[in-house]
Amino acid sequence: MNSETVKELVGRLTRIESEQKLLTEDKKCVIAEYKDKLDVKAVQAAIRVAKIIAKLDTSDQEFDNIMSTVNGSLSLSDVG
Repeated sequence: MNSETVKELVGRLTRIESEQKLLTEDKKCVIAEYKDKLDVKAVQAAIRVAKIIAKLDTSDQEFDNIMSTVNGSLSLSDVG
């Protein structure tokens, strides 16, 4: 084991963790900035759904039909 290699790895991982913390703080600031202008939770949910749809190997029409069926099958008590 080379101690210089370990130190290099630890340094790089530490920098990445610091950058992730900064990005998390930036994200919180952006959300706070738009909180009074938009329903931020709804926008975030729409982004999650769009990412899921992008990963699917199916047509938009088929997905819409499935979603319509699922929405019709769920009641508000099922969602909570």
